[in-house]
Amino acid sequence: MIKKLLACIREYKRPTILTLIFITGEVIIEALIPFITADLVNKVQQGAELKGVVQTGIILLIMAVISLICGGSAGFTCAKASAGFAKNLRRDMFRKIQTYSFKNIDKFSSSSLVTRMTTDVANVQMAYMMLIRMAIRAPLLLTFSIVMAYVMGGALATSFVVIIPFLVFGLLLVARNAMPAFRRVFKKYDRLNESIEENVRGMRVVKGFSRQEYEKEKFAFAAETIREDFTRAERIVALNTPLMQICVYFNMLFVLFIGSKLIITSGGSVINVGDITAMLTYGMQILMQLMMLSMIYVTLTMSSESIKRIVEILDEKSTLTDPENPITTISDGSIDFCDVSFKYSERAERYALSNVNLHIDSGMTVGILGTTGSGKSTIVQLIPRLYDASVGKVMVGKKDVRQYDLEALRNQVAMVLQKNVLFSGTIRDNLKWGNPDATDAEILKACELSQALEFINSFPEGLDTMIEQGGTNVSGGQKQRLCIARALLKKPKILILDDSTSAVDTKTDMLIRRGFKQYIPETTKIIIAQRVASVQDADMIIVMNNGEMAAVGDHESLMKNCDIYREIYIQQTNGGSINDD
Repeated sequence: MIKKLLACIREYKRPTILTLIFITGEVIIEALIPFITADLVNKVQQGAELKGVVQTGIILLIMAVISLICGGSAGFTCAKASAGFAKNLRRDMFRKIQTYSFKNIDKFSSSSLVTRMTTDVANVQMAYMMLIRMAIRAPLLLTFSIVMAYVMGGALATSFVVIIPFLVFGLLLVARNAMPAFRRVFKKYDRLNESIEENVRGMRVVKGFSRQEYEKEKFAFAAETIREDFTRAERIVALNTPLMQICVYFNMLFVLFIGSKLIITSGGSVINVGDITAMLTYGMQILMQLMMLSMIYVTLTMSSESIKRIVEILDEKSTLTDPENPITTISDGSIDFCDVSFKYSERAERYALSNVNLHIDSGMTVGILGTTGSGKSTIVQLIPRLYDASVGKVMVGKKDVRQYDLEALRNQVAMVLQKNVLFSGTIRDNLKWGNPDATDAEILKACELSQALEFINSFPEGLDTMIEQGGTNVSGGQKQRLCIARALLKKPKILILDDSTSAVDTKTDMLIRRGFKQYIPETTKIIIAQRVASVQDADMIIVMNNGEMAAVGDHESLMKNCDIYREIYIQQTNGGSINDD
């Protein structure tokens, strides 16, 4: 895991190394200052001249300034290195997520991914900052202080032999008891973010059913459980302070009592006032660095759970990969399903699709009809390899889709999904997702064919009209038509409409389908619909039922031979006829 994270330092190695250098310089000076201060006290005690005192004072001042410069520089380089490390880590995680298949994404909830890229990365950034600064400073200063304490105080420094093990044991005990609560918090953060995400996305539903109080209670419960765990952990960690104070005051009393007695009994020949002053300073430094080491331990232990969650994202392998020598050209829009069966999970008891055999010629218009859960959306998701068939193979342009370069395949298969998504930006920006190089003339033509031009022209800013996040400032029908225009700009070999005209009236639906015939006659068009009118004039209609193809044919043959199709038709038309004109 550590190796995986260290790879994210990259261009921030220099500030990281500089931080270590500056910290080392600061520590050396801080360890020497009490030694020189003790020498100054001894000189004053012995009646030194003012000139000597001033010279030593100037040396101490210079050392203090250098220490300040080193500390300030370390803070600057440390901040740059840790922030850069976090930036690279987030970027690597985001790029990794972009390679995921739908199956990979199904493994992680969106709220969990958000938590990992925000809270978890922030924890790891803090841990990295402490590692390159405090985790170097504390052991160095601790070592220097112990050595200098023995140099200055001799046997008197043995007090640390008693204090240090006691303090270390206490701090480790505190950290060990606090960690389980910290670990539980991260999983609860996922649930808290999930509650927020669901509430914001479903705000209209929440208000429509007057469930605000229920949502408030659900959020309050999630927030309260996090508060309880943090309170429990922080209450334990708070014991660090009194434990530290006990050790500090014990050390002060021991050094002052024994040191004063030695000065009096030996007349200053064994130890003097300056040495005791240095001993007190070094004792404080030693205990403070032990305190810092305990905080580092707590931070690293707390962040270890974040590290595991981040590395899970980085280590996740996409279930869909390019072959060794991928095909990058799709010859035509023909589609074949050869004994295809599919299930979303290997642990699933039943297949979502079973024994599908189908041939679609390039340029055909194919309608797919069926009840909810019959496998309509599942069958089209196998064409651009959003999922791979569990059994059998899917072919596009007479080639197995698994032989194609994924990007090349998906560039030639445009999908307008059932849940239409628009992004923050102008209408033009959203439509250029279909073709970044599209001219305004091409954009307007696509909008005309998708029946979106009329309402776009009704906006004062036309194509420059801003779309709010999620497309909340346009209606469902307008959103669908913009998404269809976006797909048309790709000029794909295969166009899939997954119930994407459900929010438009039948006349607009008919005009859109007529535009397809004129604008993209060579494109294979697959239309999933709930309305018979949307697929009635298709070259081929597939009726799905419980994951199987119940029937295949045109409108007339299905009316004669397929009970399911006939029943849907009669329910929607009351036995009457449908006429697009």
